[in-house]
Amino acid sequence: MQRHNLSILLIGLLVLSVSTLQAKVTLPGIFTNNMVIQRDQSVNIWGWADSGETVEVTFNGQKKKTKANKEGKWIVQLKPMAFGGPHTMDIKGKSDKIRLSDILIGDVWVCSGQSNMEWVVSNSNAAEEEIANAKYPQIRAFNVIKDLSVKPKDDLKGNWEVCSPATVGNFSAVGYFFARDLYQNLQIPIGIINSSWGGTDIETWISRGTFAELPEQFESRYKNEIKDFDQFVEKNTAARELYHKALEQEPGLPGGWYKKDYDTSGWENMTVPQLWENVIGNVDGYIWFSYEFNITSELAAQSGKIYLGAIDDIDITWINGTKVGETDGYAVKREYDVPQGLLQPGKNIVTVRVLDTGGGGGMYGRPQDMYLSVLGTKIPLAGDWKYKQAVTNAQFDYIEFNPNMMPSLLYNAMINPIISLSIKGAIWYQGENNSWAATNYQTLFPTMINDWRNKWGYEFPFYWVQLANFMAKDTTPVDSDWARLREAQTMTLSVPKTGQAVIADIGDADDIHPRNKQDVGHRLALIALNKDYGKDVVYSGPTFKSMTVSGNKAIITFDNIANGLEVRCKYGCVSSFAVAGEDKVFHFARAYKEGDRIIVISDEVKNPVAVRYGWSNNPDINLYNSAGLPACPFRTDEF
Repeated sequence: MQRHNLSILLIGLLVLSVSTLQAKVTLPGIFTNNMVIQRDQSVNIWGWADSGETVEVTFNGQKKKTKANKEGKWIVQLKPMAFGGPHTMDIKGKSDKIRLSDILIGDVWVCSGQSNMEWVVSNSNAAEEEIANAKYPQIRAFNVIKDLSVKPKDDLKGNWEVCSPATVGNFSAVGYFFARDLYQNLQIPIGIINSSWGGTDIETWISRGTFAELPEQFESRYKNEIKDFDQFVEKNTAARELYHKALEQEPGLPGGWYKKDYDTSGWENMTVPQLWENVIGNVDGYIWFSYEFNITSELAAQSGKIYLGAIDDIDITWINGTKVGETDGYAVKREYDVPQGLLQPGKNIVTVRVLDTGGGGGMYGRPQDMYLSVLGTKIPLAGDWKYKQAVTNAQFDYIEFNPNMMPSLLYNAMINPIISLSIKGAIWYQGENNSWAATNYQTLFPTMINDWRNKWGYEFPFYWVQLANFMAKDTTPVDSDWARLREAQTMTLSVPKTGQAVIADIGDADDIHPRNKQDVGHRLALIALNKDYGKDVVYSGPTFKSMTVSGNKAIITFDNIANGLEVRCKYGCVSSFAVAGEDKVFHFARAYKEGDRIIVISDEVKNPVAVRYGWSNNPDINLYNSAGLPACPFRTDEF
């Protein structure tokens, strides 16, 4: 063959291959096998193809055709359909075809927020039992793969999975227990889209255009926002390469930092447990910890177990230079066997190398969960540990690009790609990260809700979880960031079609991630069952109605008491009330039920002017209605 003709043939084959590549019809990542499509609403199906290419969508007796626009985007709208399935969907272009199978028509709920929404079934209460019983093929879950972007994206990654014992362990626990309650009551398919990211601020979930319309005070926290993103990426990428190379050459392991006789006198001190960010700032990488303890000859002769609580993210643990275990998982409590003969009379050394890959890092569990157990004796391990930074991102001026660096990063990557998808509503569990600025949250939270609704184009139901009780109990009434954040959440109930699940009675003083996600999902489901599905169920605990004063008594009445108030105390004492006089100084008060009123009284306050209930980080909530739902924390003052 002549060279000229060969060139023409090669060019022709290249054009054909490019044309074939361009002509391939594609769908966004939210459309996969096993998905749930929203019932009783118009349904958008969209994707990409060649400019001008005809695309045909066939589903459940409907056939729709359209042409891709100049940018290669196409969209069709299916008429509303009743629940049911499974169905098959065919999407056909001029030369190829996509088939999606096992599609159900039901209700789709977006589940979003930070780590307590991200928290999976396998790390929740009674996980083994819950997983074994999770035989609900009509429940489907889509876990959005974490991503962030400075510009709105039109696609994301993930897969729809059918609920079964093999899959449910990785479902959002709150999302799953919410969906399970709905399904058990409604017997219709339920889809949950888990788009959440632990440790994130609400600002990152708001679109940039909407955020830019807020007053200057909201932008001020981003005064160091990256201005030249391309320049930042170039510089940060070079630093990242050096940092990751250093991680591979981490000096502690080859240097024998784990050996019992290694000299740690030059190491610094840190009280453990706690997240190391409290001491050294936002640092990721390898940090080593060492702790010295003493035991008797009798105990040293035995085997035992060492417990270190939760460690974020990965650890290797040694005792007296011998490795006893390693774990990868920030929510997993460490428990390692200590073989007989390893312990020594007198001084012993436990050494832990921790690798944190992002977010909080270190040994962050509860003090009572850190101990060595031998023959039923517990040797406490919480206290002052030695630590040394081996390799950290700060040493290389590398900044881990994280969702809180700029507003809208998670909205752009994990919400914007699905705003064309028809949904029933959304549930939300977030606020811990914004508790330091609760006043701002009064604006940010309703702004985000309305932002999402505007993007979707309709006013869908939006329900959330109020912050749980957490941290130490107060011995005297004090102001509380968490109480103020809860108040901001309650104030957002003024937004139409919203609801709040109060959980200030089922948290954990020592764990920001309470394991009881069953009740959380159940209380959210009660709201939806009442408001959206017409079920005659009580969905709210008692909420403040009024206060009157009679002498030295403050008399409180409530709405949402169902068949009456209940006090979960055998003596009838209502906990967590405080009262103040004109001096605005609050005192813990005696409180008791009188009919459907609560009488609040304190010997220190002769003329009450204000009452607070549950106004602390970790209140003792024991006031409920007859349906077993807790009273919502409140205050009558504006001090």
